[in-house]
Amino acid sequence: MAIDWIGYGYAASIATGGAIGYIKAGSSISLFAGLLFGILATFGAFQRSQDPKNVWVLLGTYGTMSAVMGVRFLSSWKVMPAGLIAGASLLMILRLGVGFLQTKKNA
Repeated sequence: MAIDWIGYGYAASIATGGAIGYIKAGSSISLFAGLLFGILATFGAFQRSQDPKNVWVLLGTYGTMSAVMGVRFLSSWKVMPAGLIAGASLLMILRLGVGFLQTKKNA
């Protein structure tokens, strides 16, 4: 049973980004969304740490973040924070896919 440290790091960065958005711009929505998705990603990382095949909460969280932030990036072309989070979320989806295929192969 390996701990999903990368997943926990992603969750912490999402929650921290929401707090920074609130501090810098006064955006309550950034704070709420950052904390919500940070909590969901933390819960998903915990679930994946318990069972590597349990990726559904993470897949939903990463997929939603990549879609929302990807649309924001494409409309503004600002790399920070929209492009960075969209890219990180896509990488996390790729990581889940590779990990899922490896556990399926070993089973």
